[in-house]
Amino acid sequence: MPSFDIVSEFDKHEASNAVDQANREIQGRFDFRGVTASFALDGETVTLEAEVDFQLKQMLDVLRNRLIARGIDPRCMDVKEPELSGVRARQSVHLKQGLEAQEAKDLVKRIKASKLKVQAQIQGDQVRVTGKKRDDLQSVMALLRAEDGPDLPLQFNNFRD
Repeated sequence: MPSFDIVSEFDKHEASNAVDQANREIQGRFDFRGVTASFALDGETVTLEAEVDFQLKQMLDVLRNRLIARGIDPRCMDVKEPELSGVRARQSVHLKQGLEAQEAKDLVKRIKASKLKVQAQIQGDQVRVTGKKRDDLQSVMALLRAEDGPDLPLQFNNFRD
């Protein structure tokens, strides 16, 4: 039986490259001359540091553009509130990877509501969809791409015929 997996992931190496490029861009920008501002990647969390919160907003735009340029969907960014403390401003951005349980349940519910002849089951942080016809599976992919929520980047992989 044909099947495929629905996942939400990004390439960590590309994320590291995007953070490095963002650091280089900030160092070269005229409006950041004489300002101590930097990006730091620790696991799946990017920490932005600057002198004022206005600069954090500009840095967030730079990071978003660099992630897009490296092929990472910006919807995987979970932006936390900035922390202001005297002379420093800090903000953390968590890069979401994997489907949470509630998101996976919502995907399965939407697939079942479509009345297509497929079965969807949650397997850890991904959803496996199986069906008898390849066309039904492609219809599920089209359905999820069309309904894709603004905060959930999806990829379809491991397609087996």
